[in-house]
Amino acid sequence: MAWKPLPIGVDDFSKMVENGYFFIDKTMFIKELLDMKSEVNLFTRPRRFGKTLNMSMLRYFFEKGNGENAKLFQGLKIMDAGNEYLVHMGKYPVISISLKSMKQSSFELSFEMLKKAVSEEFLRHWKEVEESGKLTDAQRERFLRIRDVKGSNADYADALKFLSECLNVCYGVSSIILIDEYDVPLENAYFAGFYEEMVSIIRSLFESALKTNEYLEFAVVTGCLRISKESIFTGLNNFKINSITTQLYAEYFGFTSEEVEQTLEFYDLKENMPRVREWYDGYQFGTTEVYNPWSVINYLQDCFKNKNSLMHPYWSNTSSNSIVRRLVENADISAKQEIEALIEGGTITKPIHEDITYDDMDSTQDNLWNFLFFTGYLKKISERQEGETIYIEMAIPNREVRYIYKRTVLRWFEEKTEQKELTPLYESILNGDTGKMSEILSENLMETISFYDYQESYYHGFLAGMLKNIGNYIVMSNRESGNGRPDILLKYPSVRGKAVIMEIKVSKTYRGMEEKCDEALRQIEEQRYDEALREEGYEDILKYGIAFYRKECMVKSASV
Repeated sequence: MAWKPLPIGVDDFSKMVENGYFFIDKTMFIKELLDMKSEVNLFTRPRRFGKTLNMSMLRYFFEKGNGENAKLFQGLKIMDAGNEYLVHMGKYPVISISLKSMKQSSFELSFEMLKKAVSEEFLRHWKEVEESGKLTDAQRERFLRIRDVKGSNADYADALKFLSECLNVCYGVSSIILIDEYDVPLENAYFAGFYEEMVSIIRSLFESALKTNEYLEFAVVTGCLRISKESIFTGLNNFKINSITTQLYAEYFGFTSEEVEQTLEFYDLKENMPRVREWYDGYQFGTTEVYNPWSVINYLQDCFKNKNSLMHPYWSNTSSNSIVRRLVENADISAKQEIEALIEGGTITKPIHEDITYDDMDSTQDNLWNFLFFTGYLKKISERQEGETIYIEMAIPNREVRYIYKRTVLRWFEEKTEQKELTPLYESILNGDTGKMSEILSENLMETISFYDYQESYYHGFLAGMLKNIGNYIVMSNRESGNGRPDILLKYPSVRGKAVIMEIKVSKTYRGMEEKCDEALRQIEEQRYDEALREEGYEDILKYGIAFYRKECMVKSASV
């Protein structure tokens, strides 16, 4: 079998077809869109699930031209759907704009990027508009101002409606409007601190184009989240929302299980299906099982030279994961326990509602769970309705997303530890104050999130992290080597200073902690962990048996 290149980072439908990339035929999306006849369609899906490619496909199918686009669809499913669908091919002027590049640090810069995106679309249509000769002088003058990024703010407030008006004058046909990644500027503005300003300009642009636009045939808008109609889509009665909870269009974003099996078979990798399922499956759109397409094609690429290539968290590198970080940082004790349960493979049940704004993110913990669910960091297990409220049982979709949680939690804990004043802990260790050590370590355990089911490796990492800024002392950890040395060793660079031996045990019960401390101290003596230190010349050696039970710690010492 000849290798077929994989479209990593390719989201232009024409380039994908003409350059012979491997792709999965999603053209029946066009049929379903025409069947449903919704005037304004919002599709919300996680990042990298094929939204931009589908928007490109729509543009090439519907856009007026010289008929060249038709060849892109030869042999694809839509060509067999019937003439009632093919009559729409190449019939409409299409306005296509993406807001995914609006990630600037200030409103002014973001607004400039919006102007550039709009001006590029005006430039794309300029030749046909100019050749028609049908615009009035005033229309032509404004068209050129926007095209050349010289217009006033008012020029851009309803620029998409104005463009559809100009195209209607030239062609006598209403326009299709495609807006991709509409919520990127809103998410960026929220985290950068200018959300209200950005909402205002996006609302004006959308309302004029989508609400009272007599030159609109239909519109498709994509994003990760549905932003409340009251904030962006005010009064949009012609608005149809298609989120991950909707059964309609479920199979057109992401790869279905059958599509992944066929793809792996095409690349002679069918035996790898169990691992691919474990890492990249787990999403559910409506009732359809869905795989992460970005991760699947990246994995296939890695298998080009090695069919047994290791699994990697490809999706974790495609966004900042700011929402997961927000959840971890804001988590109270209850939320920390829920995060622990999720990472360990458990589930949580939360009320779900889609009428949220970024301003709502921090109002309640439940809203953060909503954001995580709709952006792909959690999946639906089951649902029920109580009165007017829908409750969804959720879990982490797969190992790839679990990695994101683990990495975020670890980074958060490391940053939090660096900010803490831990001098009292260090003093208690060097002064032999086991009561104070137990108290401080227990207090800090209450703030952590475990994802190792309270195994010894978890406590080892926790304690090593607390000690890494102890100052002049060398911290030696034996977590990985397991070669008969103490779990943690602290040494002053000079033998005139102190050395500290720490042995860790995990108790199955609260009452069993003291016995585990004694067991740890016996191990220190039986294994003669202090011999090497004495050979180096250390005389002042402290020995600690440390026992953990869930969020509790007990420390006992032995005299030298």
